[in-house]
Amino acid sequence: MKRCLLVTLLLVVCVAGYARKIRTGDLKNGDLLFQNLDCGPLCDAIEKVTIGYKGLAFSHIGLVVKQKDSIYVIEAIGKDVHLTPLRLFAGRSNHAVYVGRVKRKFRNIATNAVEFAKSKTGVTYDDAFLYNNGKYYCSELMYDAFMSANNGKPFFLLQPMTFCEPGTHTYFAAWIAYYKEIGFDIPEGQPGINPGGISLSPKLRMIGVLQ
Repeated sequence: MKRCLLVTLLLVVCVAGYARKIRTGDLKNGDLLFQNLDCGPLCDAIEKVTIGYKGLAFSHIGLVVKQKDSIYVIEAIGKDVHLTPLRLFAGRSNHAVYVGRVKRKFRNIATNAVEFAKSKTGVTYDDAFLYNNGKYYCSELMYDAFMSANNGKPFFLLQPMTFCEPGTHTYFAAWIAYYKEIGFDIPEGQPGINPGGISLSPKLRMIGVLQ
């Protein structure tokens, strides 16, 4: 009986923790927001090879910026790096927005990362997903922001990118068409980073979903 009660209590705690709602007022400067964007075949391809926290699919990431009484997200999306009002960021998808927060000992790094990211406002979006080419895609901006704030030392990890169907050496058809259209070779195996990988960093705590 006691064992059953203990198991029941553990399940309640786990479910409660997983479903924790984060109010916008409880967000902190430098919190990371993870999104599952329904942007079609490309997002589907990204999500199939970049499983994140608790097996969730994340295809976009942004950084919380608190300015006076307003909350924004600095992100690389669309044409460039820019600030987006939080309500517009959260309203892009029907999926929950997950909130990641660096562990307490890294709080200063998160704050300084915000300043770096803001300084890149207007930088062109990196539609080729090539690291260190003077442009930024979403998680590349996060990587450089936190590295700069960490005195030039990597905070998150770059990994070899893949554009292939899982378990094969065959490129997703969507990536073949995409890179043909922009005139680049597919950068298979080149260093890169994605939202799912960042969500698994041991330097973060995934604290809940945005209310």
